[in-house]
Amino acid sequence: MQYNTKQKNYITAILRNADGTHKTAEEITRELAEQGVSVGKATVYRQLERLTEQGVVRKFFVQEGSACYQYVGDHGDCRNHYHFKCAVCGKLLHLECDFMDKVSAHVFEHHGFTISNEKTVLYGICAECRKAQK
Repeated sequence: MQYNTKQKNYITAILRNADGTHKTAEEITRELAEQGVSVGKATVYRQLERLTEQGVVRKFFVQEGSACYQYVGDHGDCRNHYHFKCAVCGKLLHLECDFMDKVSAHVFEHHGFTISNEKTVLYGICAECRKAQK
């Protein structure tokens, strides 16, 4: 049985209003506190796991022990894709690229390994940070 709690509604609203960007549990906890909503970090993690199991939220890891969450709802606008993580500003970008799909197909065909593209994160420097470094 799934319960619709206030905490779950608050967390879902934050992710829904993020316009497809990703949030960590810590960012969500901080935003809740800024809104005057008292929800403990453990509750945030628990609700995020439930939302992930329900398919409302997508979870992926951006570094060892650190996960981000993205609202996908029941509309499925967010296809499976790769991600770029900027090592300078920390921004996480979606990468939908036919070439990467070909790389994934090659890896499967020649090496028998299936890449989980929705969980794959490539690290580098985004265009904005690269421009700022010049």
